[in-house]
Amino acid sequence: MKNNFYKRHKLSLTGLLLFFLAGSMFFLALPAGAETEAEPVYLVEVDGAVTAGLQSFLERQVENAEDEGAQLFVLQMNTPGGLVDATLKINELFLNADLPVAVLVAPSGAIAGSAGAFILVSSDIAAMAPGTTVGAAMPVAISPEGAEATDEKTIQFYASHMRSMAREQGRPEDLAEKFVTENLTLNAREALDEGMIEHLAGSLPELLEAVDGTEIEKQGVTYQLNTVDAEIIEAEMTLSERLQNWVSDPQIAFLVLMVGFLGIYFGLSAPGTIVPEVSGLVLLILGIYGIGLFDTNTTGIILLLLGAGLIAAEIFTSGFGIFGIAGAGSLLTGAILLPMEPLMEADWYATFLVTVVGTVIGLLIIVLVVAQRVLHSRRTHTGGSTYFKPPEKGVVTEEINPEGMIKARGELWRARSSDNQVIPVGTEVEIVKAETLKLWVKPFQESESKGNSNE
Repeated sequence: MKNNFYKRHKLSLTGLLLFFLAGSMFFLALPAGAETEAEPVYLVEVDGAVTAGLQSFLERQVENAEDEGAQLFVLQMNTPGGLVDATLKINELFLNADLPVAVLVAPSGAIAGSAGAFILVSSDIAAMAPGTTVGAAMPVAISPEGAEATDEKTIQFYASHMRSMAREQGRPEDLAEKFVTENLTLNAREALDEGMIEHLAGSLPELLEAVDGTEIEKQGVTYQLNTVDAEIIEAEMTLSERLQNWVSDPQIAFLVLMVGFLGIYFGLSAPGTIVPEVSGLVLLILGIYGIGLFDTNTTGIILLLLGAGLIAAEIFTSGFGIFGIAGAGSLLTGAILLPMEPLMEADWYATFLVTVVGTVIGLLIIVLVVAQRVLHSRRTHTGGSTYFKPPEKGVVTEEINPEGMIKARGELWRARSSDNQVIPVGTEVEIVKAETLKLWVKPFQESESKGNSNE
């Protein structure tokens, strides 16, 4: 009976088992389908000089792209060049990034001059829009006479560096070297024909379509690009990066440096003015940072220490608010420039910046109130106020030559002869003017005689 039941329903049981197996495979396939969704593409657009601020921004963005599992980092640039130190650090960043890096020279009419050529060569994927140009990467030295080619030793060093990057990225080494040694320039189509770039793309969507399905091998890892429908993530510079980018612009840095030197010069030429030398010192530090002699971390720490020193000088000297204002500005600038360290919490920096801003605002309010009070007291009529009314006459108790003492209203006062003549003890004097607790006097009899003669 049991065997008959099994034979009768054998087909049905087999079909039911196959149904469950098919359903299980369907549901197991769902997570795998979700995992194949295109990872995002990070985009940074650069229009201007390559600066320390841009370097800091790119470092943060590449790190974010790696953390978010992005499949590609794209730098779209239009630059005439920039700082050597920042450029070399960007080269290092792109060559060692844990994801493919693409550089697109766009839009049409854009250039990748000097530093831009170094950055293009260091990329894993190089592309240019029609009508763009790359090259002219010979390093120059800036002097009072203007910009001129640097020495041969420096040129050969950077030519070798360019050749090394081109070899690493599979690009023509001789042409890359000529960018530096001969100021070679190539338009987009020439660069494509010579193998300096891999794609001719007028925009980011064109580039993403062109590289879709491409395999990039980097540091022993193969990356498969699926970029057609990928999400584009574009971030903006932070306040610190904007300030760094502005100050480290070569033209701005040069102007800031010159104004700093002039401030210190005029301050030393006219001792006691305080404003030119203090302002010049702060601007000089920013100018030195801008031309690349100080790194961001060093500049931030120097400005923080300078700010603390200026505020201390305001407290212990009569700076009339100048030291305090300069110190507050230096503190704020140093706090903004202070870079984030990997081992510190991001929230700590936000709290630190808010604390510094609050402290600076409080100090500025105190300094301005004190300065206003000091100026007001100096402009107040020297004859006195409700709380201080100087006497009108007195008697000399200590010879005035040209200073001495007088007795007036039963009190002893420090006095000075108004015309620098000697006034002996016992002479009755008239108070001409009063300044703080010192009186300017002249003999009272002389005043009376003059009055009688006028009558």
